[in-house]
Amino acid sequence: MERIEKLFPRFDANGKEMIFKAFSIAENALKDQTRSNGRPFIEHPVATAVIAYEEIGLPAECIAAIFLHETTRFFPETDILSEGFGNDVYTIVDGLNKISTIKPKDTRLEAENYKRLIVSYSRDPRVTVLKIADRLEVMRSLDIFPKASRERKVMETMMLYIPLAHQLGLYNIKSELEDIYFRHADPEQYRAITNKLKSTEADRQKLMTQFIEPLKQKLSEEGISYKLKVRTKTALSIYKKMQKQKVSFEGVFDVFAIRFIIDCEDDRETEHALCWKVFSYVTEEYESDTKRLRDWISNPKPNGYESLHITVKNREGSYLEVQIRTRRMDEMAESGLASHWSYKGIRHEATLDKWLGAVRKALESPLGSESDPMSAYYDDEIHEIPTKDVFVFTPSGELRKLPAGATVLDFAFDIHTNLGIRCTGGKINGKPVRINEKLKTGDVVDIMSGKNQKPSSDWLNIVVTNKARNKIRQKLSEAEFQKASDGKELLGRRLKNWKMELEDEVMAAILKRLQLKTINAFYAAIGEGALDLADVKNMIIDLTSSSQEAQIPESDKKVKASIQEKGSDDILVIDAKNVRGIDYRMARCCNPVYGDDVFGFVTRTEGIKIHRMSCPNAGRLMDMYPYRIQKVKWSESPSSSNFQTSLRVVAALEPSVINEIMDIINSFRASLRAFNVTENDRNGTYDISMKIAVPSNLELDKVVSLIRNLKNVIKINRI
Repeated sequence: MERIEKLFPRFDANGKEMIFKAFSIAENALKDQTRSNGRPFIEHPVATAVIAYEEIGLPAECIAAIFLHETTRFFPETDILSEGFGNDVYTIVDGLNKISTIKPKDTRLEAENYKRLIVSYSRDPRVTVLKIADRLEVMRSLDIFPKASRERKVMETMMLYIPLAHQLGLYNIKSELEDIYFRHADPEQYRAITNKLKSTEADRQKLMTQFIEPLKQKLSEEGISYKLKVRTKTALSIYKKMQKQKVSFEGVFDVFAIRFIIDCEDDRETEHALCWKVFSYVTEEYESDTKRLRDWISNPKPNGYESLHITVKNREGSYLEVQIRTRRMDEMAESGLASHWSYKGIRHEATLDKWLGAVRKALESPLGSESDPMSAYYDDEIHEIPTKDVFVFTPSGELRKLPAGATVLDFAFDIHTNLGIRCTGGKINGKPVRINEKLKTGDVVDIMSGKNQKPSSDWLNIVVTNKARNKIRQKLSEAEFQKASDGKELLGRRLKNWKMELEDEVMAAILKRLQLKTINAFYAAIGEGALDLADVKNMIIDLTSSSQEAQIPESDKKVKASIQEKGSDDILVIDAKNVRGIDYRMARCCNPVYGDDVFGFVTRTEGIKIHRMSCPNAGRLMDMYPYRIQKVKWSESPSSSNFQTSLRVVAALEPSVINEIMDIINSFRASLRAFNVTENDRNGTYDISMKIAVPSNLELDKVVSLIRNLKNVIKINRI
């Protein structure tokens, strides 16, 4: 009982007694159950209950239901009603148990249908809120799960729980779920943006201090008690704004908002009067953009959100979003509708009915549709979450992960090579489609095959996965080899009949005239009847009798696997104020290039080291040594020096790709400093690492973009 007193101090004696009874049942039933990391399983319902209590503000019945749900999930014979918990608790537990029976294969439903499935199990709307609390605890513990389970949970969170939390006004939970999702889905972009936020935190605090200074006296004279908070957008929201508006981090104007939280009586008339008074002082002092005024005080959102939003411009020309609300309104905004339960212990039936009705109305309306009661009030759009993968299902419900852009043919090869080779099409969610149909997360894919189906070279333009590419090439090579063998034998017999010989120089000239890359391709064309033997005879006669010397291309051009040059240590000019005379070095861990987002780190013995904002070490340096972080910026124009950086390329096992990469590098203001090629026979790829010197990241982007677009290049990364 002492632990319950400590965890849930606000409940009355009856509430604590109910929770203690439920906790005792769960603790005894789950004593032998463990989580993926070996820790006792009881830690999960305890952590979920704390979230429901502290961060959402749900009543004692819900806290007890969390413990009983986990108990009855493992031991269905547990009789809740006979234990004296009542119908409310039974209804909540029953709903949670039904939701827990949804297996991974059921996530094939589209997000809206999946949401409706959960809502249909939630006769008491608090079930859905509890499920969101449960998912938040799971995402906070994501690292303890096996990889496959982790990927499934990330996908479900993206498709379902983030939109649901947004729809219910649980903005803090929504923001945290987005943050965890983004950290796993795109670690490099997440690091770059969060490090930017860390490096500019002092600037935001300074801006807030400058903003309030001219208003302090007026507010004090009016006796208005308040506190200021800086609300910063999530990394995912900032990233989506950058993508949508095609701007850099600095181009996102509403990265943060300054929030007034007014301390006053819980009287609507008094609250409204004070909010509008603060609003008038702010707009008198600063130029406001009336088009961006949002009055959710006179007309609160259906989920209970109340606040005044205005965008103003300060004397330096910076735009700031200002939010004005009271302490009660802020409590509501932080925790959504459920905060009614915790705010000053409001428990009467009218509040309960109003809250349950609003939650039910929100859940039963399609998110963002015209019938959605909150569709006209959303601050932020629900964007498609960025991901480099799609998650699709077999008809039996098995989860498969494929890269974005994967097709039905990729899926067939992912299941089995023989199925891919015979693939004639498929069905997506029961609808027949062709082999080049692209897959989306949540699709159920059924492959159709035919015994007489054979791969063609066009298939290489359809697939995006390495496995499919390699298997198609392998089958095409086998078929071409057989055709080449037949063609070579046929041509040999004819040459003997014609009493002619085919010299190597003549063969090379024929290949050039026919635009064929290999001798095998020449023989294969004869073997399949695409090249007439009479035409071959005429070409041999023409080329051997010509009086001019044939221009024979070098057919055995060898590519040097490794080129090593001594790289220049020149450092581009960097304008770092007040640190003149200090040496600068470019950090080798991330190889910044002129134009990259960078920061300086003051070392003990090597002067200032310049790091990219997306450097894997950036977060650690900023957290552990914030006093050694130095703001730096590039000069207005780059110096004449080149800057060395490293690239890694994975390409198909096609020798021509190496020449193509070198040609691209040579066509720009870039010089090759090192080039190393390793053949990966197991994957059927080249692993290419190279160092190049470029004058700026603009030139580097051009090189990377063209290499990425090469037909045989699978991926390219900057290292």
